[in-house]
This record gives sequence, structure tokens and C-alpha cells, in this order.
Amino acid sequence: MEGTWLGAHKVFVRMLSSSKGGGDVLVDAADTAKRLCKLIISCRKASALELELDHSGVRVTPDVAERVLERLDNAGMLAYRFFEWARRQRRGGCAHTVRSYHTVVSSLAKIRQYQLMWDVVAVMRREGVVNVETFGIIMRKYVRAQKVDEAVYTFNIMDKYGVVPNLAAFNSLLGALCKSKNVRKAQEIFDKMSSEFNPDAKTYSILLEGWGRAPNLPKMREVYSEMLDAGCQPDIVTYGIMVDTLCKTGRVEEAVHVVQDMVSRGCQPTTFIYSVLVHTYGIEMRIEDAVATFLDMEKDGITPDVVVYNALVTAFCKSKKFENAFRVLVDMEGHGITPNSRTWNIIINSLISLGRDDEAYRVFRRMIKCCQPDSDTYTMMIKMFCENDKVEMALKVWKYMGLKQFLPSMHTFSVLINGLCHKGDVSQACVLLEDMIEKGIRPPGSTFGKLRQLLLKEGRKDVLDFLVEKMKILVQEPLFD
Repeated sequence: MEGTWLGAHKVFVRMLSSSKGGGDVLVDAADTAKRLCKLIISCRKASALELELDHSGVRVTPDVAERVLERLDNAGMLAYRFFEWARRQRRGGCAHTVRSYHTVVSSLAKIRQYQLMWDVVAVMRREGVVNVETFGIIMRKYVRAQKVDEAVYTFNIMDKYGVVPNLAAFNSLLGALCKSKNVRKAQEIFDKMSSEFNPDAKTYSILLEGWGRAPNLPKMREVYSEMLDAGCQPDIVTYGIMVDTLCKTGRVEEAVHVVQDMVSRGCQPTTFIYSVLVHTYGIEMRIEDAVATFLDMEKDGITPDVVVYNALVTAFCKSKKFENAFRVLVDMEGHGITPNSRTWNIIINSLISLGRDDEAYRVFRRMIKCCQPDSDTYTMMIKMFCENDKVEMALKVWKYMGLKQFLPSMHTFSVLINGLCHKGDVSQACVLLEDMIEKGIRPPGSTFGKLRQLLLKEGRKDVLDFLVEKMKILVQEPLFD
């Protein structure tokens, strides 16, 4: 069986290296990237990846590399290995774009390969392409992993990499902290360092959003007053944050007054602000107000976008008016707006929450005919089937995902592995876990722990030891936590 697979893989590699009309002319970048991704994802052994890429005979251009790395965003180590291989190709290698560098930095940070991440940044410094955005990405990833001190340290060492910390960098740090519920730390840094910069409306809006998420409305109002006292006038983003916060804290009527105030100041509400109002009315089961707000937006000459439509779909789903939700989809298409994966996910998730699984699956099958599912879609469907003891259907969805060359996220892998463990299919769970590790995705402790217990219970310590060794190989770079 192994020999058959290797033979088929060699045929695929030869196909990859050939052009449409023969010779050495490469096909267009998008097609080449797609083929390379298929080769990378289908490579069963990470250690053999570079050899397979060498055998492909493909000379990677910066554009192709950028496309491949974007598609491998969820597979940090696979992305890094491809990145390094492309950089080391003969005749000077591939001169990666800044976007490619940032994709790899983000991918490595996502799986907490921080030492490798900094190694890539060091290469960027040597190439003279490191910039403020680079550090913004790192700060966001650190804070998301609750490594606040590391994020602040990153900001403080920017100048050592030849990048002068400016207001944009300052805003990135504050934004990262506020989005991860560390608004008190953000406020502390602002109070201490704001004199070094010249805070603008974006700076204050970041703090307003942070206190709004806390939620701490008195502090939010205090920051708003400071903003006005500093002579900084609120912009459309500031108003949007105020409306969003008030709606989320159950003060929709006050939010409406804010909208009226901004209109009186000559500031036209955006589709985002209308979407927040429509969504809030829907959550509060005030479907008539949601529809009326949507119609008022159209009367004001504002063309609805997919975000507002999605808010209206949410309102109808919340009220269990699924026929109306599907009519919204028809209206969207009539206005030249294509429902996105989020649109379909809202309907699918609502049906699942009501226990209407068969309908959810029918909507999923309808969706795949006109829209590419995203990670949330696949995870929802697989989880639904696993929780209903229909693991064979979950595996069917998994197989479809593979046919579409969609790289599973950590959550998608975990949901299916947990489902297989619950069913007692330990062997299949082990195969998936190995595949997950080979793709450079570290399994959550809970998922690995569950499988570990089952393997020990079945007396299969040899298999457990094998998986543990695979984990060690994954982190041998090593993981710096």
C-alpha cells in the first residue's frame, strides 16, 4: 500500500513540474500555487517535504510563494518549511514579499513557535523589509496568547530592529491589549506614554472600545470627555464604537440618540452602525424594529452591504422565521450581493441550536453549490454529526473538505478526534492526530489527553509513545512559551 502511494505521489510530482504546453514554462501563479499546496498537504511525512518540493522541479516566484503561504496559514510548520525551502532554492532562491514574511510570522506565532518567528524577523531585518506592521502582528499574537509582557517588550525593542516606534505602532499595542480584555494595561501604558506621541481619534477610539468591552461605561464616558478636551473630534469610527457598546450593554435607545446626534453634526451613519442596530433588535426579538431600521437605511440612500444583510438574517433566525431569512438571501442576490460563508453559517448554526440537524445539513449541501465553506462551517457540521453519534457523516464532511483542499484548523481537527474518541475509534483518532502533527498543528492538551487515556486503557502504550515522539519532533525547534 505504501509503495502504491509513493508511486502515485511521484506521478503527481511529475505532473506538477510539467507545463500546459510542455517545456519549462510555468502555468499561471494561481494554478501553480494550487498545485504546490496539493503537493504539500498530501505529503505524509513532514521530513520528506523538502525532497518532494525539490523533485517537483518548480521554480517559485515571489507571487506564487505568497499565494501558497496564504493557503497554508493554518499550518505553521508546513508554511515555515515551504518558506525556507523557497528561500534556499538554487540560483539565489525566492525573494519573498513583505506579505509572505508577515504570513509566516503570523503562522509561527499562532502555534507559539516564537523563536522561529524571531528568526524570520531577523531575516527581514537583514533584507531591510521589517516595518511597523511586522511588530503589530507580533504584538497582537502575543497578547492573544495572554503574553502581555512579551507584547510590551516587542514594542520597546522596535528601534533595535531599525524601526522607529510611531503613533501607528503605539495604536497597535493599545489595540492588541484592548481586544484581548487587557484594557487596564492599555490605559496604564497610554497614561504613561501618550506624551511621547500625539494621540489621534483612532487612539481614543481604541480605548473607548476597550472600556466598552469591559464593560465599563463610566470609564468609557471619561475617556470620551478627555478626547474632546484634547481637541480631538470623534469620527465615524468613534461613533460606531459608541453605538456598538451601548447596544451590547442593552442601551439601544441611547445608541439611537447617538446616531441622531451624529446625523445632526453632519456625519452620515455607516452600514456598520445600521448593522449593529439591526442585529441588536434581532437579538432582543424586536423583529419589526430590525426590519424598520433596515428599510430606513435604504430610504436614507445607503446601499446595504453583506454585513447589514447578515444582521437581518440573524434577526429572522433568532425569531425562528427561516423562510424570511431565505427571502433575504434572494433579495441579496437581486441587489448583486453574494451571500458569504458567514451568511450561511448564521442559518446553519441557528438550525443546529434548535436541534433541526437534518435541515442544517440540507442548508449545508445547498451552501456548497454556491459558496465556499470556511473553517467555522466545517467545524459546526462535524461537531453536529459527532454529537449525534453520526461519526460516519462527520467523516464524510471531512473527506469533502479534503477534496476541496481546505486545510483543517486546530479546532476542526480536535472536534473530529474528540468525536472518534467518544465513539471508541481510537485507531482512526490516532491517524488524524498524526496527520495534525505532520501539518505542524499542535493539538490542544485536552484532545491529546483524551486520546492518551484511551490508549493506556487499551494497553497501547507503544502507539502513545510513537505519538509523543511525533510531538517532540514538532516542538524540537523548540516551542518557546
